[in-house]
Order: sequence, then C-alpha cells, then structure tokens
Amino acid sequence: MIASAFYRWSNHVCRYVHGAALGIGALIAGTAPAHADVLDTVQVHGFLSQALIVSRHNDFFGPSSQDGGSLQYTEVGVNASMRPTNNLLVSAQVLSRRAGDDNSHYEPKLDYGLLDYQFITGNKRVAGVQIGKLKQPFGIYNQTRDVAFTRPSILLPQSIYFDRTRAPALSSEGISVYEEEHLHSGILHFQAGVGKANTDRNVKETIWGSRVPASIDGALSSIGQVAYEHGSGGIVAALTVAEANIDIDGPPGAPDRYSFQPIIMSLQYNHGYWSITGEYALRRQSFEGGASDQSITGESWYLQYSQRFLEDWQWLLRYDSLVNDRADPKGKKFESDGRGVDHSQFAKDWTLGLQWNATSDLLLSTEYHHVDGTGWLPRNQDESDRYWDMLLFQASWRF
Repeated sequence: MIASAFYRWSNHVCRYVHGAALGIGALIAGTAPAHADVLDTVQVHGFLSQALIVSRHNDFFGPSSQDGGSLQYTEVGVNASMRPTNNLLVSAQVLSRRAGDDNSHYEPKLDYGLLDYQFITGNKRVAGVQIGKLKQPFGIYNQTRDVAFTRPSILLPQSIYFDRTRAPALSSEGISVYEEEHLHSGILHFQAGVGKANTDRNVKETIWGSRVPASIDGALSSIGQVAYEHGSGGIVAALTVAEANIDIDGPPGAPDRYSFQPIIMSLQYNHGYWSITGEYALRRQSFEGGASDQSITGESWYLQYSQRFLEDWQWLLRYDSLVNDRADPKGKKFESDGRGVDHSQFAKDWTLGLQWNATSDLLLSTEYHHVDGTGWLPRNQDESDRYWDMLLFQASWRF
C-alpha cells in the first residue's frame, strides 16, 4: 500500500490499511534507526465487522432468505507496520473472513504482507518498489475493500468488485513499482506489478463449476494503474488495466487456462459534503487450450451519489449494472444453449444505504438492494428468482 493522496486516507484510516509488519532489521543498505527508534515505529491495529443479511427469494452469504436471515458475513483483521529505515516499510495484515459457508471455521489468512522500499523521496516525486503479497490497484476501492470504514457501503458495487471472485482481484504474490508526481495542479500516480494470481474454491466454482472434476492454480498475471487527483481531491480519475491468468487441470479436451482481462475507467467528483462516483469496465474472459478457445466480453458500470447530511451521518444511492456477455446481454442464447437460466447473465441493482459513525471507532450501517438478475450470485444456486431484494445491517469496530 502507498500513502498516496489518490486514496484520500486520513491518518486515522491509514493505520488500518497500511497494515503492519513484523520486525526484521534493516534489509536494505541505508542508515537504520537506533533499536529504540525502530520499536517506536511499530503500529498494531485491527478491525471487526459483523453483518446480518435478510433477503427475499435468493440467498447471499449464507441462508439469508430463510428464518431470520444470515449472520455468515464476518471480517476480523489485525495488522502491524514498522520502519526499519526511513525508506523501508514492512507491513502485513492477517484477515479472518466468512462470507457464506466458504470459511466456516474462520481460518485466518495472510491478507497482504510486503516490503515497501522508496528509492526516491522528494517534495515533487516519490518512487518505490514493493515485494510480497500485494493488494492490487484495481479501481478506486479495491486496496481498502476489507476495511468497512473505507467503504461507502456494506457491499461494494458487485459489477466491478465481485465478492464471489475476490481472491485474484484482491491481491497477488509478486513485485510492484510505483511513482507519484506532485504537479502544480494535482498529483499523478502510477503503479504496475506482476505476480501469481490468488485462487480459492469460489473462483473455481465461478469459472469452472463444481460438478466437473478439475483443479486450478494461479499463473503469472499483471496489473497497471494510472491515477490523477486534481487539487485537493475535488476530482479523482483512474485507468486500470489487468490480466489475471489461472491454469486449469481438468479432464482430457478441457481448456488448460482461464484469462480475465478487465479495463476499468474510474471518475469521482467531490464537493463539500457530497460526492459522485462512477466506474465503467470492459471485462474479457477467455478459455484457452483444449478442444477450442472461447472468449466473451462483459460490461460493467455503476453511478453512485453519497452525501454527509449530518456530522456523523451519510446516505448513498447507487445504480449498478452487470452484463456477462455484450453479445448476449439478456442471456437468451446462453439459456437456449442449455447452459443455465438467462437471468444468471446479468444483474441490475438499485442500492440505498445509510451509515452512522456512532463513535470514532464504531460504524453502524444498513442498506437495501433491489436486484433484477442473478449475475453476481454464486453459480451453485441451481434455482434462483430473477427479481429479488436484500436488506443488510452491519456493525464495524476498529482499534
């Protein structure tokens, strides 16, 4: 993570995102602080979020349409950071997350862990390199998506920030370089990296299904982002280009690689107590090898308005649209080919949300979703309704 103005973090929020680090002495040539000074740079923080989800017709993150809803959406994170030298940051975060029944034992995992060395640190320019398990500069919200205090809503727009396939989008194991130019009119930020895409069972079921025997493994992937923040953050714009590759070991004749290539354009306007945010993405997905190559291009976009109407209250209105295949936007061909129901190929979501900062460390949130389509629901829901509704409540605490 980079302390860039592009992400518009306050000092209070930065401590949860930068994560943390385990003490290792100076690994890179330079003047290391005295032992006592190094310990003075150590910071340890954490957060806990628990949600209740109640839905009509379809389930999301557990049996949300049954009885009193689902409590199977929990996030617990602990992070720490330290600076062995003035130019070197060591940071890591351990996250235990349950989103449905995919992690019933709340198994803690390394969310990110990195060495960040800045070889240029001037008033006009900052440049550095990161090595380790890195958060991806994907759109506006991806690098801070696990911290509820940095999200505008309980769920991010699912057309861009898929929860069912968050693993490869969230982070990768590799190397990244970045540069930040402080211009007269604003700040220009660049970051690019390569690494091994992360995978999990949700990714396998989404791209391959659960009925066909196969195993998947992340392959060499890449991502790059150029972002610009005008003035003091009145306008924020970004362009993200990525390629996530996943190797498939399946039955004879099956594809041996899946590739996901999104292009995301992001724009945000901030004025006083309100802001408008929009992102648009073209998402190319392809299967290569095997009997034949297949590819489709999907389209995603959302428009979001948020306003702080009291000192500690904020509301949000968003329209979010997802189409899996631009050549078959209503899924009619998909259904006629016997691959599933048509409404599994799109989703149009109206969201109304409300947040209350009860204290500086306690956030209470609620939001309502009215959705046409099931394009971002897990594929293992054999029977689903096209039109469905969802109500979420969440309490988030940080320390």
